[in-house]
Amino acid sequence: MAASVACAFFFDAEPLGEPGRHALDACALCSKPLARNSDIFMYKGDTPFCSEECRYEQMHHDAAYARQAGRRKQRSSGRHEGGGASVSVASY
Repeated sequence: MAASVACAFFFDAEPLGEPGRHALDACALCSKPLARNSDIFMYKGDTPFCSEECRYEQMHHDAAYARQAGRRKQRSSGRHEGGGASVSVASY
C-alpha cells in the first residue's frame, strides 16, 4: 500500500519552472509518452527515458558536450596564461 502511494506521488510531482507538466509524462529525448505500467529509465536522478537506448544516447551526448567544454576551457586558459607566441633570441 505504501509503495503505491509513493509511486502515485512520484508521477504527480511537477518540476519547478514547468507548471502543468508532469515530470514523467514523456521521454526526455524522443518525447515518446511514458506508460505508467512500463519501465522508465532514469538518468541524473530526475530525467526519464523510454528505453535504455534513449538514456544511453543522452549519456553519450552529455559526455561529448563535457569533453568539448573541457577543451574550450583549456584553450581559453592557455591563451590567457601564455600571452601569445614566444620568441627566442640566440646570442652569439
